[in-house]
Amino acid sequence: MMQVILIPEKPSYLSPATRATQAAMKTPNTLEPTTLHELDSEQIREILRNHYVGSLAFISHRHPYVLPITYYYDEPANCLISYSMEGQKIEAMRKNPAVSLGVYEMESPMQWKSVLVHGRFEELHQIDAKAYLHRFTEGIRKKIDPKGSRAHTCIEDFSSRAHTLGIPLVYRIKIADWTGMYRKG
Repeated sequence: MMQVILIPEKPSYLSPATRATQAAMKTPNTLEPTTLHELDSEQIREILRNHYVGSLAFISHRHPYVLPITYYYDEPANCLISYSMEGQKIEAMRKNPAVSLGVYEMESPMQWKSVLVHGRFEELHQIDAKAYLHRFTEGIRKKIDPKGSRAHTCIEDFSSRAHTLGIPLVYRIKIADWTGMYRKG
């Protein structure tokens, strides 16, 4: 038997999303059960192709950390490409190269998609770093400005950082496996 929880009238300080969730919970006779479904490999690839910001998870000093990064999904090479300045994140991934990346699409609390990629950090050097940086900048540029209408390019942003902050380190995450879920309610 399903238990129905009635929620008191909505206080005015609740966000519209919270109010919508509460309203959906108040109508048990019309509410269909919401279930989670697995994304297949093509759906996972599509989410990785269509986005360029994800949450990178790594271990540092025996504690988990999650930070947002900009990435490019290099499908033929089966990897994610990114760059960073030297620091705690790079030091931690050098010591423990097992990492994960989460990518999300959220339309509402009842309708979302989530991909979790598990992989291995690999620092790139010299000609490899240059080649992967080129793939990264071109891939991101096409996502940010698909029609090529803007005058600026990602490589200019990258180059200006190199002059002010030092030379960034280019790395890739070789994909070992992935999983994806979606909720549609």
